[in-house]
Amino acid sequence: MNRLVEIPTNFNPSLTISNNGGTLFTDSGLVVLKLFMEHIHFSTLASQLLHFKDFRKHFKHSNVNILEQLIFQLAAGYSTDSAADYLNKDQVFSVILNHLVASQPTISRFFKQIDEQTIKDFSTLNLALLNRFEPLRNSSELIIDVDSTHFDTYGQQEGTAYNAHYGTTGYHPLVAFDGLTGDFLSAELRPGNVYTSTNVAKFLSPLLSHYHQPTLDKTILVRGDSGFATPEIYELCEQQDANYVIRLKSNRALGKLAEGYIKIDDDMDWTTEETYYYSTTYQAASWTKPRRICIKSVRRPNELIFEHTYIVTTLSDNVNAQTVFSIYQKRGQMENYIKEAKNGFFMGKTDSLGFIENFGRLWISALTYNLVNLMKRFCLEPKNQTMQVNSLRLKLFKFAGKLVKTGRRLYLKMSTSHVYQKIFYRLITKISLLA
Repeated sequence: MNRLVEIPTNFNPSLTISNNGGTLFTDSGLVVLKLFMEHIHFSTLASQLLHFKDFRKHFKHSNVNILEQLIFQLAAGYSTDSAADYLNKDQVFSVILNHLVASQPTISRFFKQIDEQTIKDFSTLNLALLNRFEPLRNSSELIIDVDSTHFDTYGQQEGTAYNAHYGTTGYHPLVAFDGLTGDFLSAELRPGNVYTSTNVAKFLSPLLSHYHQPTLDKTILVRGDSGFATPEIYELCEQQDANYVIRLKSNRALGKLAEGYIKIDDDMDWTTEETYYYSTTYQAASWTKPRRICIKSVRRPNELIFEHTYIVTTLSDNVNAQTVFSIYQKRGQMENYIKEAKNGFFMGKTDSLGFIENFGRLWISALTYNLVNLMKRFCLEPKNQTMQVNSLRLKLFKFAGKLVKTGRRLYLKMSTSHVYQKIFYRLITKISLLA
């Protein structure tokens, strides 16, 4: 770009715009994420657990270095691989990475090295990362919220298919989050035309086994909507000593059962809403045994007919039906976690043609989500822990810095008038205490 010496402004005659103020970089705040990752030894953990189908003989960038670069690109809001070709001119970005920025073709070759074993390793790395914070979490309870979502595709990607529910073409992955903390527990990329509960028992089984290890030994509750109302989940949870709260689809038998509890007297006030909760046992034709179900019956004002909602659960009768529904309704927070992962960390980006490569992209977004989420929860002050990644970028990641080199040292100089510098430096202090 040609140097623009002076540009006068019409709103203030004494003000002139010039671009000769020195080399400034806009992602200087990413240094806090790097500090956090170094304190928890993320690179070491990734090097130990990740295996790639690597046939390269001569290379400048290790696969873990490329993974870290992708994590920083996603955290900074760069959703495309091609952003690397601009970031290689950003000296601060390279200094934070502590290595040269890999080019877009190098990143494309990186995804070609991902195979099925690498996908399993990503899952292992993710759980190992979460395990490092178990002592700080100090809780024996875990809520596994399981759901499916949709990733749009815009080409001939492997495994893409039309999904009638979403009315578009793409993938239909399974995802699981911790309902108490928002941690991203697991993910499974699937073709777009599979049913919601397809392979869900196979998906949940490793999670249940992992959190029942003697070193963790969690009390587990699985929550899911009616798409996951399938005997394989009930039986898996019962075998693994995990509770579940899962919504049931309405049918004639359940409707008849619920209507049996409704009583109408002559003095009923039809202008007010009525809500009742019941608990009973029920056995569907596909079930091997009766199970407890909870019923919520609601009549809207000036309506004659009650609407019924049903939940199947292993929670004992000591937990009344109204509490069971309250527990289930809190799973609505998971929709916010999914939106944050997709909109904030670009989890739905399917830029590769191959299915496994796109699965790898999903996992890299999940790891980035967890790293930022863990840093928020354990290093930010409580009033700032609810910030979404867009707010973090505005307040912590995206502000100007200047790199100054001397004979022996590098100095990353931040603005003295940064509005959120108090949050920034408190965060650095808290990160240093993690060690």
